[in-house]
Amino acid sequence: MLTTRGAATRQRIITGAAALIRDHGVAGVSLDDIRAATSTSKSQLFHYFPQGKSDLLLAVAEYEAEQVLADQQPMLGDLTSWQKWQAWRERVIEKYDAQRAGCPLSALTAQLDVARPATQGIITRLYDRWHTHLAEGVQALKDSGEADARLDADAAATAILTAVTGGATLLQATDSLTYLETSLDQALNALRRDETPVARVRS
Repeated sequence: MLTTRGAATRQRIITGAAALIRDHGVAGVSLDDIRAATSTSKSQLFHYFPQGKSDLLLAVAEYEAEQVLADQQPMLGDLTSWQKWQAWRERVIEKYDAQRAGCPLSALTAQLDVARPATQGIITRLYDRWHTHLAEGVQALKDSGEADARLDADAAATAILTAVTGGATLLQATDSLTYLETSLDQALNALRRDETPVARVRS
């Protein structure tokens, strides 16, 4: 069990490593780079991460997965009205526009070792948690009459999640926000009972 100070030191190392990996990729970041950036001794680093870089990368993956969801809060946890869905949509566009290729989702799925079973597990749990928030939000719209009662909440959540992650991937590849905006708007418009389209943040 870590002391408060120990936990803070461990988190400082993880946060610093995550920032370096976002900027330079895993291959471009060594343990010495991380030690220098986080003012950490070699003994400290191996105290918190006994297996060295493999342990640290797993911790970074967990950190980035948490950041993906944290960046969408508090909106993601309260999708109980159409107005709140609009606020969440604007938060998603704002965050990915600001982060571009440096977003935590990109670091998690493109830069870390996704073939490693432990990392795959972290990504799967992230998508499951994200999907649950969205499905609960769709169900809330159905219950309030703001969405078509015939909608399958799980299927709608899958479409929305795919729109965000696919749009974010294309944003990273092309530096164009249009893919994310268009795919997310289409997925959200499919929820509406009426024909009022989702408001766009920019034209």
